[in-house]
Amino acid sequence: MKFYQAENYEAMSRKAAEIIAEQVKSKSDCVLGLATGSTPVGTYKQLVEWYNKGELSFAKVHSVNLDEYVGLAGEHEQSYRYFMQTNLFDHVDIERENTNVPNGLAADPEAECARYNKVIRDLGGIDLQLLGLGHNGHIAFNEPGNGFELETHTVDLTESTIEANKRFFESADEVPRRAFTMGIKNIMQARSILMVVNGEAKADIVCRAFTGPVTTDVPASVLQLHPNVTIVGDKAAMSKLVEAGVEVE
Repeated sequence: MKFYQAENYEAMSRKAAEIIAEQVKSKSDCVLGLATGSTPVGTYKQLVEWYNKGELSFAKVHSVNLDEYVGLAGEHEQSYRYFMQTNLFDHVDIERENTNVPNGLAADPEAECARYNKVIRDLGGIDLQLLGLGHNGHIAFNEPGNGFELETHTVDLTESTIEANKRFFESADEVPRRAFTMGIKNIMQARSILMVVNGEAKADIVCRAFTGPVTTDVPASVLQLHPNVTIVGDKAAMSKLVEAGVEVE
């Protein structure tokens, strides 16, 4: 497990983008697992900048996103499909048919989960999976207590996650209560994993996840068992990890 401490959010975003760009350049038809939320926005912005300069192409890349809200159409401004289109896909040369996000309007959620697992398998698995980190240690929408053995499934969102996400909606009442999410098993099967994390509010959970025991109470702690994980954070997010004596670059 590698830890990189960046000076600030912009430096963190650039470092993460460098790792993703290196993956794309080394394997032009790679499979990227992608994440949403505020943390990776800067990373996507940097990738778009390099694409616009002619330094990077996504023409052969396939992508699979971690999650989607149940009940939201892809055109809904708060859907994760919409997020990906507006922050990355619409600004680079990735083919729409090569981008995959769970269908929030699927009539049969179980069948949609099975379909999504098949998509990942048929692509040959994920080369690099990008992750954020929730305040309670969740990765994707794998909340504390969810089993590590799960593949794509539907989850009931916790009140803390709803509270964290309500800033994107007009009120907490509008935040969907359920979501599709890749399971821990899907994530751990990725050949490499990149986590981005920023802000002082994440310092405690970063330290717990990577210096504490592996437990379903802190879902991200399972990453300690993966052979190829890189954590890129700003100084604020990494501060307690450093205090705990963890070596960072």
